[in-house]
Amino acid sequence: MHMAETGHLSPAALRGRLRANEPMRKHLSWRTGGCAERAYAPAGLEDAAQFLRSLPPQEPVYFVGLGSNLLVRDGGLRGTVMLMHSSHAAVRMDGALVYAEASVASPKVARYAANQGYAGAEFLAGIPGTVGGALAMNAGCYGSETWDRVERVLMLGRSGALRPRERADFEIAYRHVALREGRLGADEWFGAAWFRFARGERAGALARIKALLQQRIAAQPLALPNAGSVFRNPPGDHAARLIEACGLKGYAIGGARVSEKHANFIVNPGGRARAADIERLIEHVRDTVLAQQGIELVAEVCIVGERG
Repeated sequence: MHMAETGHLSPAALRGRLRANEPMRKHLSWRTGGCAERAYAPAGLEDAAQFLRSLPPQEPVYFVGLGSNLLVRDGGLRGTVMLMHSSHAAVRMDGALVYAEASVASPKVARYAANQGYAGAEFLAGIPGTVGGALAMNAGCYGSETWDRVERVLMLGRSGALRPRERADFEIAYRHVALREGRLGADEWFGAAWFRFARGERAGALARIKALLQQRIAAQPLALPNAGSVFRNPPGDHAARLIEACGLKGYAIGGARVSEKHANFIVNPGGRARAADIERLIEHVRDTVLAQQGIELVAEVCIVGERG
């Protein structure tokens, strides 16, 4: 469906694709969820900026990459979803820095940096999302976090303006990133980032990527639809240990189930779960751990939209 077919926007200069009533299950790794009122897949960063400029100021906007940390409720989303994942997005050297647009998959950055002879990007191969998502939540694994390597970023504003920002402009913590002058997300989104990695040896970096991916495959239920870790690890402990200690491995609500392989994963075998099943299971796990272990788990996944 082209933009003119929706009756919402049809600027001739825009090169992306706009769809009405787009099923979000197609764009979320949980493979469930309601429809977005509109969804736009930009042809590039400048196209995304131009599209944002064309939107009415009151239009709700959501940025979605690979949908690996997101649950859209069964009632769907009002407004426009920006589908920010592209196999053609730029990743390149900019001097001694690796430049990557937000719509690049994080594992692609890991492989690119390794092939360029840099070390320290290998952990990005274990993050099943885009650079934009990794920046927004300071995603991390295997002892490293995204913002450990960020030099500066390019922000995409609601007005369509592209604005560079320095690392010092942000408050950065475990699974948390915010602009110092206010919460991130209302008016600006990540458009790109420059990463600094140390010089290294190509073969060694590629071998580490391979080993990390093998470790991930062995430990996580990747054969089933999932959204990665559901809860943040509390200080000094692991959410998976607490959930398993409560006997919740394999516990199911509707089509959603706590993974028997990794207790901090909720899986959706066969794509049969409704978003409501997953949300209820998240709440049940949190309530059970609080009651039995005295620790309140904080969800790492983002839940948006209207209840069905």
